[in-house]
Amino acid sequence: MMSKRFKILCLLLIIAIIGGAIVNLNTGFLSLSLQDFFRDTAQSQIAEIRINRVFVMLLAGISIPTSGFLMQEYFQNPLAGPDILGITSVASLSVAFYILFSHNILIPEFLQNSFLSLSAIGGSLLLMLVLLSMSNKFQDKSYLIIFGFLISAFAGAIVSLLQFYAENQSLKNYILWSFGANNMVTRNQIYVLSALVLIGLFFCFKSIKPLIGNSLGTSYAQSLGVNLKYLKLLIIAASSLLSASITAFLGPILFIGIIVPHFCRLIYNPSKLWQQWILNMFLGMLIMLFFSVIAEKTQIPLNVISSVFGIPVILLMLLKQNKV
Repeated sequence: MMSKRFKILCLLLIIAIIGGAIVNLNTGFLSLSLQDFFRDTAQSQIAEIRINRVFVMLLAGISIPTSGFLMQEYFQNPLAGPDILGITSVASLSVAFYILFSHNILIPEFLQNSFLSLSAIGGSLLLMLVLLSMSNKFQDKSYLIIFGFLISAFAGAIVSLLQFYAENQSLKNYILWSFGANNMVTRNQIYVLSALVLIGLFFCFKSIKPLIGNSLGTSYAQSLGVNLKYLKLLIIAASSLLSASITAFLGPILFIGIIVPHFCRLIYNPSKLWQQWILNMFLGMLIMLFFSVIAEKTQIPLNVISSVFGIPVILLMLLKQNKV
């Protein structure tokens, strides 16, 4: 049963999200009227770009924190996330291969969005399988963070090498993608992204109940009838699909998958996983809309903004853990 506090938090976040969406629609180098969004006027194309921007920010705000929330609950580590564990970096590496070398392959235009997302998802799925197999070998979960960091560094080195040998136009396309250019996402790409996010959320929905049992301990979870192998597959599928699909279309958005679950645990009971998931999605949408407004006002790339806000929070988390 949902508490009164939880309902109030959700209501406040929903109101703030609606306000953030309205501010986003009115943020840009041109002022638009209400009819520009509903009628065929000279500014309709700009209005459509802004609507697409809001939709993709909402999808990113749902997906990245959910991915981080699942990994943190499964690994029982508040620093686990798609970027710290290397999933974002490997997805970026897969996308780099696609962007930098796809001009040599004849791919029909209607399949290009699918190949872009599949390349990112394939790379992140592979890494999640490796991480989950390594998690059984590491008694100390902090070693998993170090392993993920090493994977990120290795993926970054390969990307730098690819950029060095890439052609000018391919390099330009990759750099634009890596900046997190939310204005470049088209309506068709949003349809593909929405479908991928819905599938990822379905896997997440199926994993919450067994995650509650898993949080009480492996032995206790098995006594409750939790299929740990099935849970592992659900975590792989949901986390990889959600983080990689956003990375494919929006570029690497760093640290949101860590800081949003952290804030949600501060404002509400961390043992209530269903409510935590909902709060993660609402707060994630609000933060991404906020970042989008800053990006439009300042022309600073999204991934830079997320890093500027995210790194101090993670440092405070580390200091807090050290004191404990």
